[in-house]
Amino acid sequence: MGEVRVGLIGWGTIGTGVVKLLQRNRAHIRERLGAHLTLGGIADIDLTSDRGIKVDEKLLTKDGSALIADPSIDIIVELIGGYGVAKRFVLEAIAHGKSVVTGNKALLAVHGEEIFAAAEKAGVDLGFEASVGGGIPIIRTLKEALAGDRNQAVYGIVNGTCNYILSRMTQVGGEFQDVLRQAQAAGIAEADPSFDIDGIDSAHKLALLVQLAYGGRVPFTSIPIEGIRAVNAADIAFAKEFGYVIKLLAIAKADGREIEARVHPTMVPRTHVLADVSGPFNAITIMGEALGQTVYIGQGAGMMPTATTVVADLIEAARNRLGGTPGRVAPLGVPFAQMQRLRVKPLDDLVTQYYLRFMALDRPGVLAQITGALGRQGISIASVIQREREEKGAVPVVIHTHEASEKSLRRALAAIGKLKAVKGKPAVIRIEDRLS
Repeated sequence: MGEVRVGLIGWGTIGTGVVKLLQRNRAHIRERLGAHLTLGGIADIDLTSDRGIKVDEKLLTKDGSALIADPSIDIIVELIGGYGVAKRFVLEAIAHGKSVVTGNKALLAVHGEEIFAAAEKAGVDLGFEASVGGGIPIIRTLKEALAGDRNQAVYGIVNGTCNYILSRMTQVGGEFQDVLRQAQAAGIAEADPSFDIDGIDSAHKLALLVQLAYGGRVPFTSIPIEGIRAVNAADIAFAKEFGYVIKLLAIAKADGREIEARVHPTMVPRTHVLADVSGPFNAITIMGEALGQTVYIGQGAGMMPTATTVVADLIEAARNRLGGTPGRVAPLGVPFAQMQRLRVKPLDDLVTQYYLRFMALDRPGVLAQITGALGRQGISIASVIQREREEKGAVPVVIHTHEASEKSLRRALAAIGKLKAVKGKPAVIRIEDRLS
């Protein structure tokens, strides 16, 4: 019986899960693969912390490059994260003719063009299922299972930290900063949660999903991004009155020769399946021209869910190596040299409905001034909520618009911002009624 040897670089939470699965399911994997999938080495700067598993000390090294250069190693798993060192190790492994498995969505979103091209040129596999959706097999689904269909839209909840925060604010109550601190105390949010709550993590993932779904190149920098810091308890409550739930969505839609690609807080109808996806779970919807709607829901992070997809990529790469067919499927499902750069639709050209919340002095004629500024830009109003004053000061004026262009809305907001009776910056949340 043959053997495929794996080198692991990055022995953190996910790396520990990978080692656990390789040890626990050794016989099961051997039966499926028809060969031994053996851990041949682990590289990490910390080799002394207790991970709760036993590993032969002879396998441990602090030298990732030496592990890559070891001729007995067939596949490299990169789980250190970040851009610089991770990029160097991935390109080194490819240059040595090794297949690579990674969960590093930031690396692939920012430096993917160089890495994907290098993997194809070298004829090696590049598995990155763990980079989007944790334990949800969404990348293999887009790359292979749905290869014969045309994708009209791909959208969903791809960051568990944000979904946990917004779910708690909706179900239990509380302001954003308080719920964020609770999430940090529970170990769901990082000490520095910026990448998550500012939408950057979701945009990294969306950049990969768009390229898989539409077979073209999309620079990460072309994706408009808004996070959830500005969402407050009042917005959550008003959304409920209008019949919506607020989620941070990553959205991609085919629009003629352009692609809509955007990340921002979104009001979703309470009747939509995404409205019921709570806590740290992820959910991704694909709209196919022939197949219609399919929805993929699961744990979007965590040691074992993510390790499961890493090991699945390892098994696939091992099968290809044993069969003499590494690089059988291009990393993005389309030969990279054939992929044209896709034009991302400017956000100004977006047409959608909007939720607007203004803080305005309770004076006669103020609502008319606000609606007049909207009307002059061709923005019509579906409904209005205006609270009576309970004490001196500003009161919320909440408006749900009909569909309007982002450009027109920005012009209207600029005019409203000059009104003396309107205080502070308005809350603006896009509404997606046609997510089906």
